[in-house]
Amino acid sequence: MMAPIYSPDQERYNCGMKYRRCGKSGILLPELSLGLWHNFGSVDSFENSIKMAHYAFDNGITHFDLANNYGPSFGSAEETFGAIMKKSFMPYRDELFISTKAGHEMWAGPYGEWGSRKHLISSLDQSLKRMNLEYVDIFYSHRYDPVTPLEETLQALVDIVRQGKALYVGISKYPKEAAEFAYTYLKEREVHCLLYQGRYNMFNREPEEGILQQTKTNGSGFIAFSPLAQGLLTNRYINGIPKDSRIARGGFLKEEQLTEVVLKKIKALNEIAAQRGQTLAEMALAWVLKNDLVTSVIIGASSVNQLKDNLKAIENCAFSAEELEKINAILA
Repeated sequence: MMAPIYSPDQERYNCGMKYRRCGKSGILLPELSLGLWHNFGSVDSFENSIKMAHYAFDNGITHFDLANNYGPSFGSAEETFGAIMKKSFMPYRDELFISTKAGHEMWAGPYGEWGSRKHLISSLDQSLKRMNLEYVDIFYSHRYDPVTPLEETLQALVDIVRQGKALYVGISKYPKEAAEFAYTYLKEREVHCLLYQGRYNMFNREPEEGILQQTKTNGSGFIAFSPLAQGLLTNRYINGIPKDSRIARGGFLKEEQLTEVVLKKIKALNEIAAQRGQTLAEMALAWVLKNDLVTSVIIGASSVNQLKDNLKAIENCAFSAEELEKINAILA
């Protein structure tokens, strides 16, 4: 028996999702974008992955954020998304804004990572095949390469746009000085740097030290990843470490990061969230979105229910002066 053909919700653009202008461009991104860093790899359930992708699109999420090495295993998140494209999303390709990146370790040998022209162009060619796409909407240099001449990295981005393999380009996690060079280099070659992607959350406010204002000055947008600090900014760890949590499974989030001081902050923030009628996760997302220099926030999810909860954040992104004062005191 053939599986039913996917038919997206006809009200997907009337369900409450808001869209923000991406710098000085024609692009509008949803306030919440879906990241495929976790839970879309070869080790994960494809049935669960496609349900989350469908739910996201049905609720106005048009931006799907990937990278060449997302998985695990490397490349498998793109393969999963490619299968979803083929099975469900291909008729709606022009409604979607799809990103990928290159720069972190991907394959063996001297050209398997960093910012060489060889790595970036080879990686994007592989990504397009995995995702069943002719082009991506935005391609990022995933990290600054301190050894490769920055001109080489940036010229590769220029040529990728001119070859039609990406409509826009962006940079991720670049230090401020390198970012400024990138904005200027790309602008001089009439290739707009559409987005800067950076880590930004209540526990990591580094972008406030100049990166956010720099993106605005250069007509670019800022898209935040890790808004929940890998799950710390949720109620997940208030009563201990669950066996199925990221800390328990091992990986990027380590048990030593959950110190007594951090736990005390999490509990205090959770109390403020409850007073606002939100979960801590909802408030943490709303806190990032309160900043009008932020174009979109990338959320991850392990289930449709988790995705549903995260989407509630956009219902209340306003904070009183008193709330912000209390939050800043806790974070200090």
